[in-house]
Amino acid sequence: MTRPDPLPASAPVDRPSRAGRNLPAAIGSAIVLLVLIAASLYFWKPAFLLVVVPAICIGIWELKRGFAAEQIRLPYQPVMAGAVVMLVGAYVGGAPALVTALAVTALATMLWRLRGGIAGFVRDTTAGVFTAVYVPFLAGFVLLLLKPEDGPLRVVTFILVTMASDIGGYFVGVLAGRHPMAPVISPKKTWEGFAGSGVACVMAGWATVVYLLGGQWWVGVTLGVVVAVMATMGDLCESVIKRDLGIKDMSSVVPGHGGLMDRLDSLLAAVAPTWLLLFYLVPVS
Repeated sequence: MTRPDPLPASAPVDRPSRAGRNLPAAIGSAIVLLVLIAASLYFWKPAFLLVVVPAICIGIWELKRGFAAEQIRLPYQPVMAGAVVMLVGAYVGGAPALVTALAVTALATMLWRLRGGIAGFVRDTTAGVFTAVYVPFLAGFVLLLLKPEDGPLRVVTFILVTMASDIGGYFVGVLAGRHPMAPVISPKKTWEGFAGSGVACVMAGWATVVYLLGGQWWVGVTLGVVVAVMATMGDLCESVIKRDLGIKDMSSVVPGHGGLMDRLDSLLAAVAPTWLLLFYLVPVS
């Protein structure tokens, strides 16, 4: 089957806003998601699993659809099952359970794919292990953030600082973006937008770490810088994946945003360093 031509870097986008989003739909979707997250964290923090697990399963499904464009058969059954075990294990058993579940998932993925024969075995199992690491394993760190007594505040800190990267980059990029950061990969991402992301993240990091977690101001500033870099890299990596697969969006399940993975990319990239910084530099309050 002929490989579809990847989207050219200068492909026109028929969307209402300069940054390529249906802004009202995007804002509405974001509000709904934030309300679900806030409600789960406020009323009973284990309920946050009921938000994270379905979201990660949808992300795996989207990658399965994307890989299919290149005739890659993702062994999604063991990856889906492993995702649930990784996420629940991270919350219940911490980092050792998360790492162990990933190792078992990788082995189960290879064994499961044996049923499909020799042709494409390495290709398909590599996609399966990549998906297991990229989506549920990295997402497991948000459950590690949740585990301590002040876990809900740590999760809120992480989400707000990462959101600040997206919001700051979006508005500064729309208003002042002139110099593309990676024109072949993501033509709408500019250095001006990245600067806006950095400023917004530093401000959000300082405010949340000091006033929500009772940490030192410099930890908040460090967190902001790290999240700005990692969130941007996560967004660029997701763009590379889509261009390599020849698709525009992972799906259309989130109005105004495209696929769920199109929103999770920066979160997945930023969560592990966020957990590391907060774990070692901000005592549990």
